[in-house]
Amino acid sequence: MTTTPTPVPLNDTLIRGAAQLESTEHGLLPHRLPAWARAQNTDPQLSMVEAQPSGVRLAFFSAATVIELDLFRSRTTYSGVPARPDGIVELTIDGERITQMVTSGGSTTTIDMATGVPTTEVGPVATLRFEGLSAASKLVEIWLPHNEQIAIAALRTDAPVTPIAADARPVWVHHGSSISHGSNAVRPTGIWPVVAARGADLELVNLGFGGSALLDPFTARKIRDTPADLISLKLGINLTNLDLMRVRAFGPAIHGFLDTIREGHPDTPLLVISPIYCGIHEDTPGPGMFDLEALVTGQLRFIATGKPDEVRAGKLTLRVIRAELERIITERRATDPNLFYLDGQELYGEADAETHPLPDALHPGAESHQIMGERFARIALGEGTDTWSL
Repeated sequence: MTTTPTPVPLNDTLIRGAAQLESTEHGLLPHRLPAWARAQNTDPQLSMVEAQPSGVRLAFFSAATVIELDLFRSRTTYSGVPARPDGIVELTIDGERITQMVTSGGSTTTIDMATGVPTTEVGPVATLRFEGLSAASKLVEIWLPHNEQIAIAALRTDAPVTPIAADARPVWVHHGSSISHGSNAVRPTGIWPVVAARGADLELVNLGFGGSALLDPFTARKIRDTPADLISLKLGINLTNLDLMRVRAFGPAIHGFLDTIREGHPDTPLLVISPIYCGIHEDTPGPGMFDLEALVTGQLRFIATGKPDEVRAGKLTLRVIRAELERIITERRATDPNLFYLDGQELYGEADAETHPLPDALHPGAESHQIMGERFARIALGEGTDTWSL
């Protein structure tokens, strides 16, 4: 017997990992930064990526055999740069990956690399239908694409839904760059923080922002104000490839970022992770940029345009950042025993770059995301989820 799914009211009890849901003409748009933080930002890059729902998912218990989801996506592409594949929506049942579907339609904005002028094409809402599911009560999680803005227009099921309890799992709040956001991962459950969170049965709040892990004070305040059992910060690569600050400013900025978080989480286990290995920036400062010669051949790669001898003038490289982070965390631990440090090269090091090279010289590929997530779960979460196992 075929049943017809009926509408389910959408609200923040069903949508996990978002800071705020904005009502738009196309549906509910999940934001990973609240409105007050977005109001303090003028960077279009951060505005774009914080509204890409990395780590955001619909989660509920239901005996539904049919689930329909209406989504309106917004994509940004660049002329002359290979377009990213369509976004992936994944369905998991009781933690097991069941199936995935691609997004379609929606709005696509193409930015002319020469002039900066955008053009936009608008298509229809996409309906994703998951059917043939077990009629038993089960935990349903629908993971939204990590690399597209998605407005949730409607949810329909053929059985009632019940939100999961707010405290069902320990909450892990993680902040990082595009690597934490999921660049070059091919599916939302394949980005390394999600791999680690699923392996340790943690409730992930992912504040990985592509190109935007820049020690912004509003990000620190967002972390300060978010309930958390564990907090981690993966810092450094964006500060280097944007050539944002010098070593003189870096240390005080790290201290200030940590001080703000500690205002709301004085004793919460807090882990600072230095950058993973990235050959172009190990000893060469930024800024980074597209490799124009590679673009001519249809390849997307990055290069560092600074000079190694500029380190003497205070420019940041990944080696400099790792040394500074380790020094700062070691010193602060004298009065903050719940503060920890992890060298990012334990997640992806020089040897890994030989066997699993960074596809674009900056971001790990899909297989490396899986490896990093598994390593993080083993190294940092190996003894449970009440503290960092370091």
